Amino acid sequence: MRFTCPNQMSDAPNNGPFYQSSFENIVDEKRRVQIPANWRKGQNETEFMLVLWPSGPQKDACLMVLPPQAAQKLRDRITSMPFGDGQAEALRRFLGRKSHMVTSDKAGRITLPEHMATAVGIDKKAVLVGMFDRFQMWSPEKFTAITEGDDALAQEAFRLI
Repeated sequence: MRFTCPNQMSDAPNNGPFYQSSFENIVDEKRRVQIPANWRKGQNETEFMLVLWPSGPQKDACLMVLPPQAAQKLRDRITSMPFGDGQAEALRRFLGRKSHMVTSDKAGRITLPEHMATAVGIDKKAVLVGMFDRFQMWSPEKFTAITEGDDALAQEAFRLI
């Protein structure tokens, strides 16, 4: 089963958070990761939805991190899908069991649930990659591998814009 981010989630308002660039941050012994300061402007103790996100053949490649607006758009889309549709039911179950809500602390850190950090291979460091209206967290090793694939697809991908 392949899942992609819905296009409708990319309509982040101008005053909402804007995530760009990438950062490699330390994961402390309590599995806390610092969200970059320029990604948190004026936002204290924000609730994020973490989703174990597949990429190609990797079932749990990274953590997709959805801020409130993107998480609400995803919830709206999921809950509007018809009951009784096998694919919709599978997607609801998938996202239901592979997602978790976390709240950043006053220092701008989020604590990764142990099962999620283990699933994506995040241990002592995490790479945070801005995706404009959301961001991803990768293990440094998996991020290096996915970047090579992204570079190979970039020319074709730019045709989308």
